[in-house]
Amino acid sequence: MALDKPYLDVPGTTIFDAEQSRKGYWLNQFCMSLMKAENRERFKANERAYLDEWPMTEEQKQGVLTRDLNRCMAAGGNIYFLAKIGATDGKSFQQMAGSMTGMTEEEYRNMMIKGGRSVEGNRYIGEDGDAQAHRQPQGSAHQKA
Repeated sequence: MALDKPYLDVPGTTIFDAEQSRKGYWLNQFCMSLMKAENRERFKANERAYLDEWPMTEEQKQGVLTRDLNRCMAAGGNIYFLAKIGATDGKSFQQMAGSMTGMTEEEYRNMMIKGGRSVEGNRYIGEDGDAQAHRQPQGSAHQKA
């Protein structure tokens, strides 16, 4: 029996749950391999050859090769594991996050300093314009009517 996943109703959000974990197991294992200097060097010397040593899907491999972290997350990647790719490339987590939002590092930093993204467009898909009236108290699960 499939589990109820009310969090799938949040637009633009990929939740790393048990299903995503299974889907991205080898992608995340590849990322963890980059913690060793010799593996980072092998990866940088021939990215495709190194990726082909892992039983990842072609979608996962293309996500890594193009550094499309959103694509990697959709394919089961966990952002904390994916950060190893950015570190291998000499990128900060802030630079990586900016790339995922379509912003420059400076734009992303300024947005976060100002309090983050607006709630507009970031509500549950099933909610109408009066989001506050439909919100559950903090800490409780969102329930569909």
